[in-house]
Amino acid sequence: MQKSLADLKLLTEQAGMEQEESDAAVIAEPRCQLPDVFRAQKSGGGEARLLKTMLSSACERNCNYCAFRSGRNFHRATVTPDDLANLFFQMHSAGLLDGLFLSSGMIGGGIKTQDKIIAAAEILRKKFHYSGYIHLKLMPGSEFEQVRRTMQLANRVSINLEGPNAERLAQLAPKKQFDYELMTGIKMAHHVIASADPRSSGRFAWPSLATQLVVGPAGENDVELLSTSARLFQQYGLRRVYYSRFNPVIDTPLENAAPESPTRQLRLYQASFLLRDYHFQMEDFLYLPNGNLPLDKDPKTAWAEHNLAERPLEINTAEEVQLLQVPGIGPKGARSILNARGKNPIKNTGDLRRLGINPDRALPYIQMNGNRAPRQLRLW
Repeated sequence: MQKSLADLKLLTEQAGMEQEESDAAVIAEPRCQLPDVFRAQKSGGGEARLLKTMLSSACERNCNYCAFRSGRNFHRATVTPDDLANLFFQMHSAGLLDGLFLSSGMIGGGIKTQDKIIAAAEILRKKFHYSGYIHLKLMPGSEFEQVRRTMQLANRVSINLEGPNAERLAQLAPKKQFDYELMTGIKMAHHVIASADPRSSGRFAWPSLATQLVVGPAGENDVELLSTSARLFQQYGLRRVYYSRFNPVIDTPLENAAPESPTRQLRLYQASFLLRDYHFQMEDFLYLPNGNLPLDKDPKTAWAEHNLAERPLEINTAEEVQLLQVPGIGPKGARSILNARGKNPIKNTGDLRRLGINPDRALPYIQMNGNRAPRQLRLW
């Protein structure tokens, strides 16, 4: 068990954990330091302490950007599903963890690797009766029954597309097949959700679906990334698209490629949320000639400056979709406006603040009862 704990710590570090000091340094083996804890932000606020790790950092695929690609010279580690489940549950029982994020490098193909991921989750659910959060990866090439079983065990399931289309994926991961291996996995997961009642598997709801796109090294533009994201939201019900900003890794084919701007990553996330939650369409965004979003302002503000600065929106008559296009007004704020104006018109910035809306962002683009609120000019 001492070696398994050391291997798990190494795998967690290799998975890119944020380095956090743990309050407790040991569980069963007093001379071995624990794996680091990843602190994930919850959508409703607060954070969850996750063990974000892998079953193995050995991999037979040769992805051009990946630290775990086959042939790269570094120390690899592997733990068994049983050891992973035992060690995680000890940490959870000690009050150190709230959930598990489990992936793996591929050895022996996607089917064999997925079996091991499923085995680890089954041990936690069946042997330890663990009912908390589990995020499981779907390996490329997983079979339908494996996808369905993974969906029965997890709270979130993800399969990484990496590229927005087959052409870009070929530059990132030459051995992966965009449609046959990756999109098929997403389609199978969506089929499970669309065709079966989760209660038939003893669940209240099916897990949410997510994917990841690598940003930068394949030369893709934001139109490509966001078009794929929009299709995934609309057709397959994905809850989240993660945008992984490229950073070069030594001893890989892309080690000399430039790192991607964190601002570009931020703009993609902002646009992605607008597509998912704010009823924005692809044509609503302003793009540079190269097909990327402007970096100097967020995409919602860019749209509002172009469409509302000279034609402000009357918030006492606007529909919910229109309110969501105003900077500073989100889904909760839009609903508050709709509820409040049914009783009394919204007349001033004080009314907005009472509804939980920060007027500083919204005022340039709205009017209240036919009037634009006066704004104080900034001196610097």
